[in-house]
Amino acid sequence: MRFASKLKLASSFIKTTLCHNCPTRCFTTTDQLFKLPANWGSGKSRRKLALLKLKYGEDYLKFTMSGSEAVNLEEILAPLRIAVKEQGDIVRKMKEEKAAEIDIKKAVTELKARRKALEDKELAFQAKDDKFDRSRMEDLLKRRFFYDNSFAIYGGVTGLFDFGPVGCAMKTNILNLWRNHFIIEESMLEVDCSMLTPEAVLKASGHVERFSDFMVKDLKTGECFRADHLLEAHMEKLSMDKKCTPEKRKEYEQVAREVDNFDQETLGQKLKMYNVKSPVSGNDVSDPIEFNLMFSTSIGPSGIIPGFLRPETAQGIFVNFKRLLEFNQGRLPFAAAQIGNAFRNEISPRSGLIRVREFTMAEIEHFVDPNHKDHPKFEDVADLNVTLYPAKVQLNGESPQVWKIGDAVEKGIIANNVLGYFMARIYLFLMKIGVKSDKFRFRQHLDNEMAHYACDCWDAECKTSYGWVECVGCADRSCYDLKQHTKATKVPLVAEKKLPEPKTINVVEVQPQKSIIGKEFKREAKAIMEFLLSFNECDVEELESALKEKGEMMYKIDGKSYTIKPNMVNINRCQKKVHVEEITPSVIEPSFGIGRIMYSILEHNFACREGDDQRGYFTLPAVISPVKCSVLPLSNNDQFKPLVKQLASNLSKLGISHKVDDSSGSIGRRYARTDEIAIPFGITVDFDSLQEPYTATLRERDSMQQIRAPLSELPGIVSDLSTGQRVWTEILKSYPLFEGQESVTKS
Repeated sequence: MRFASKLKLASSFIKTTLCHNCPTRCFTTTDQLFKLPANWGSGKSRRKLALLKLKYGEDYLKFTMSGSEAVNLEEILAPLRIAVKEQGDIVRKMKEEKAAEIDIKKAVTELKARRKALEDKELAFQAKDDKFDRSRMEDLLKRRFFYDNSFAIYGGVTGLFDFGPVGCAMKTNILNLWRNHFIIEESMLEVDCSMLTPEAVLKASGHVERFSDFMVKDLKTGECFRADHLLEAHMEKLSMDKKCTPEKRKEYEQVAREVDNFDQETLGQKLKMYNVKSPVSGNDVSDPIEFNLMFSTSIGPSGIIPGFLRPETAQGIFVNFKRLLEFNQGRLPFAAAQIGNAFRNEISPRSGLIRVREFTMAEIEHFVDPNHKDHPKFEDVADLNVTLYPAKVQLNGESPQVWKIGDAVEKGIIANNVLGYFMARIYLFLMKIGVKSDKFRFRQHLDNEMAHYACDCWDAECKTSYGWVECVGCADRSCYDLKQHTKATKVPLVAEKKLPEPKTINVVEVQPQKSIIGKEFKREAKAIMEFLLSFNECDVEELESALKEKGEMMYKIDGKSYTIKPNMVNINRCQKKVHVEEITPSVIEPSFGIGRIMYSILEHNFACREGDDQRGYFTLPAVISPVKCSVLPLSNNDQFKPLVKQLASNLSKLGISHKVDDSSGSIGRRYARTDEIAIPFGITVDFDSLQEPYTATLRERDSMQQIRAPLSELPGIVSDLSTGQRVWTEILKSYPLFEGQESVTKS
């Protein structure tokens, strides 16, 4: 691409200032000053750049300029990469020296800001062919009812979407393929758990305490906004002001980049400092408050059982671990999977299907011995090449790299081969359903992004017009969830592992004094003794310590508080010979956001016919196309009707979704309509079909090539093509290419 075109593309992301006071042409961004050779481009291009600047001021980069010489993109990005690496080295050194937590946090905030500046710059200089008209695609999606805002006739509700016939069929095909690719091929145990979740479950998992964002309210109307999004939009608005000085623009852009890392207090200070108002009414807004993103409800008519709509499907699998382990005959490893809806009460949903309030998830929880994280099928995928963006590479300001999965595990980039195996399987699935490999990467979480209990975590990201979008998370969650639910319920969520030979262990247990507990607590005595007998070693030691120091220990059982005193229990210590040991399994969790995947696929596969930008269509793979085949009679001639009816019947018997279009439009217009809803194949019944040997044409959507084949064979051909058993190039070798109608008969 010409340098001028690169500058034009970059204008929406950065503001650049040309300096005439030095022998080299200098471009200043918000973070760095990088220099280009004084003789870059032609003299004509430099003169035109100067004229454009004089005419349009600082907005001159929005206009196309000509120029034949390209500038090496890496030369432009080099200063930003160096800045990221320098800050990454600072963060590493501070962690090694165990610096104060607040200082490390500030350094990490600056690191993330520099990394974002680098990524924004890379996106700004993407190839021209990588750009597309999102509004045109979204218009097509809406017009053909792939999906639309829910309750549209009532004005719609932000963050809620209804899938129409086309979108619903596409989504169903993706989920069916997911079920085959993972559940069936990997022999997983599928469950379907309740979406209503008691508060106690989500307290144990940490969602009640930590699952929140900061929100502000319009002080007059009460309308709510997500605080960080509001501040970010305000900074963008201020920086786009023509009167804004370069120093102020730099300040605003810095705040916008760092907004994700602000705590409640800092966010409030920035909102006041920049006089942020409601974008709707212009009224003042409140100080930021913490808002839990779960939809709360009460279970039952009494309202005494608080609950939530689940924010993820995973917890249903964790609480059923014991039953699943029994079903699997007590053996590890095994995996459980679930497809279902989850809910998050987003403060300000945006970006279509990417940030919504109700969405479909497909999650896997693979339970494995924490000391033996090996997968028996790892060698099948070890040679697979994938694009990885490891944490170390991010800290050094470098670009993502292509790695073999096996090499990445061997070098310790991926924590273990179970995680590596599932990353490979995720990649193969996404490629199968239409994600483009050149717009895909696995990005590793940095230490400050990773949950405290996670060993390693990677996001499968797809590049879209919104930037890089996380579509699948793949994490080694260690044994955190099972331990949390064990702690909350006193039900041991553990597996037994047979030892090579018996060993002697020290046992600490609590022995309730029945007579004393019975006399003190009467009817509640049984529940209290069962509670005490469920204690693990840590619980017993905690009780013993409290009885020695305080002389009592208070517990809450079924909502009531009970005080245990020293005379009510005996603490026994002994040795025991065991043949098995109890282990709490680690969990490897791939988690798929189906809506985000769908949007990425639609964007990656949207195209326009060459020479006709108005003919938009989707090049979806046949396996997920909403409808596999169209049946098109060339005209309304009654002689075609029996043939069309027989074709439709034969397609149905083979389980092939199809659409008969016998409208009066031209065949070209009807082809265009079927292309819009991504139908990959079209059978056209013409006048030659009425003559022996009774053939019809089969059209392939992307190439628009057609072959002629016997009517009796066409349903089988479409079936093979739709399921991936055959490809179009193989069909071309077996049947003659059709280039025009051979017979004409009066209708």
